[in-house]
Amino acid sequence: MFHIDILDDKMDILDMKILSRLLNNCRESDRKIGLELRISGGAVRARIKKMEKSGIIEDFFIKVEPPVLGYGILYFVISGEDIEEILEQVSLVGEPFIVVPCVGGITVCGIVIKENLGQKVGLASKLTRDVRVLTIFEADNTGFGSNLTKTDLEILEELVKDPRQKIEYIAKKTGLSTKTVTRCIEKLQKDDGIQFTLVYDPQKIKDFIPYAVLTWIEDDLKGTLESMNVIFSDSYLQVPFIARNQIVLFMYSDSIFKMDEITQKIRDIKNVKSTDLFIPKRISFYDKWLEKAIADFKKSPTLHLACQSN
Repeated sequence: MFHIDILDDKMDILDMKILSRLLNNCRESDRKIGLELRISGGAVRARIKKMEKSGIIEDFFIKVEPPVLGYGILYFVISGEDIEEILEQVSLVGEPFIVVPCVGGITVCGIVIKENLGQKVGLASKLTRDVRVLTIFEADNTGFGSNLTKTDLEILEELVKDPRQKIEYIAKKTGLSTKTVTRCIEKLQKDDGIQFTLVYDPQKIKDFIPYAVLTWIEDDLKGTLESMNVIFSDSYLQVPFIARNQIVLFMYSDSIFKMDEITQKIRDIKNVKSTDLFIPKRISFYDKWLEKAIADFKKSPTLHLACQSN
């Protein structure tokens, strides 16, 4: 172990590595993160507190991919940054899931669709009255599947309020045993469609550039992702996301020149047809759809929610 001085107003590589680990699993303990990074758990906690105080970490969040609960999702790229207008338009299609205004005057949206996904794709493409839709793609998420029980959803409902809360507190709130809660959380963490993560403010990260590269893949999606992981994993901020024939890489760099260099290397990977680079200015998640979905299922006489995306 070695000591690292913590700078009040600057981010260093250790801060970014801690942020990355929390983005991928915000329930990971300070001690475990410290062991991985060769610093003390107390130093990890101090750095997390620093990022919370500076506004870099806005909130801890549990991200549930809609297909896990039997819903579809559309992602589309819009020319414009008027969030209120965009939300008004997308409400005609479904519930908002994520809205990300980016550098360059474009916004990336994810919209939750309860039914008739094919029809909603056509409707979404007509949202051109006040906003211009540049790209629409459906998240296929073939690998997402769940067999959630009502007990799982009851615990998930608590975790939505605070994904980092202690097992003992959840057990007390739900009236379940700590063993049941522990087993359930382990099950949820193994589900690829459920992520214990956080919401951060990209504009507060002054010494690094968070960005995303949307890649369009011609063939061998899995093999292409494996190649990307070997080459670029040191630059990952979050684990990559797969949507039909796209791979979205969430990355960070300490300079625009390195960012451009890495993006070009991604373009040169075999089977990569094209790439789009997005630098987020703000990231907003919406979970009203999730609260409604859990509430509806809890009223159902069914004991299990078995979902598998097509």
